[in-house]
Amino acid sequence: MSDKILCVDDDANILAGYRRQLHKQFHLETAQSAAEGLKTISERGPFAVVVSDLRMPGMDGIEFLGKVRSMWPNTVRVMLTGNADLDSAINAVNDGNIFRFLTKPCPAHLLAKAIISSIEQYRLVTAEKELLEKTFKNSIKVLVDVLAMVNPLAFSRSSRVKHYVRHIVRELKLPNLWQFEIAVMLSQIGCVTVPQEVLEKVLTNIPLTPKERKIFNSHPSVAYSLLSKIPRLEIVSKIIAGQLKPLGSASEMNFITGDVVALGSQILKVALDFDQLHETGTDTEKAVQLMLEQPDQYDPNIVSALRNVKSSSSGMEVKLVTAQDVTLGMILAENVYTKKGLLLVAKGKEVTYTVLKGLRNFSQGVGIQEPFRVYVPRAA
Repeated sequence: MSDKILCVDDDANILAGYRRQLHKQFHLETAQSAAEGLKTISERGPFAVVVSDLRMPGMDGIEFLGKVRSMWPNTVRVMLTGNADLDSAINAVNDGNIFRFLTKPCPAHLLAKAIISSIEQYRLVTAEKELLEKTFKNSIKVLVDVLAMVNPLAFSRSSRVKHYVRHIVRELKLPNLWQFEIAVMLSQIGCVTVPQEVLEKVLTNIPLTPKERKIFNSHPSVAYSLLSKIPRLEIVSKIIAGQLKPLGSASEMNFITGDVVALGSQILKVALDFDQLHETGTDTEKAVQLMLEQPDQYDPNIVSALRNVKSSSSGMEVKLVTAQDVTLGMILAENVYTKKGLLLVAKGKEVTYTVLKGLRNFSQGVGIQEPFRVYVPRAA
């Protein structure tokens, strides 16, 4: 078996026995204390199974396996204990800290059987986690692709803003990057209910009528309704719902350890408004300064993080191409329209397989306005 097993015990003779009896059957490592065990996992992990004695000086087995659970939740934990410590072992099982407990002295065949069961549990947990993560990621991709097809302008905006959100999160060294990135990717999903002409007016700073403003302002709540019932998107949907809200009462929030929803909504608002200024010709320094002059709208720490942001097209050069010249990974530098003037793909969209096929099919069918400009990596 290739799955790694760690045995932890303060008795060197017991560890030597484990190595002698089990090394042919398992990929086995040992540690003579809880501290050494934690160091071993950090440096040479991950481990599928950790087997620990209960009674050890310094940090006992219950505390040690609790730390393992906290830091490496997928690792399956097994405890060895003497008969006098059964109550403690049972409590550890009930608290969810360990998968199995065995009494000492434990015959090699019983320990091997417990390890095999633990490995099976580890594989089950990791396989299920991988399946869920792939399903989750693919579901997000489907939603984003639907937005790209239904409302290219909205998709283009979310693609640009993702670059700014990622920069802010990294500059401020914030955790939960995945939540903020998914929030920005799906932030415009509610725009499927916003007419194209209204969105075009918003993006070009043309004043909206009261009716149009009401329609546009409803898109975050539409997104919340669509996303809030999807598992693992509860917080993301709340972040999206608050993307148009000014800083207001959140002005004193701790932007590192505070409410992740309020923080995420403010990051999204800053990035979206910065993008709108940038798209209408305002340079980075001026956009940042204008936003810093509105402390009731924007958190200054978040705004200031954008001072040194680079364009998502940095390191790229513009190339003129036709649909037949387009290749995967290119980024559209301008909107692509059909010959009848229908927006087909908005600028900022990366060319995926779906986009590539769409461009070529439309080019051979109703026709598109080509050549058009794309970004490609600058030659070294």
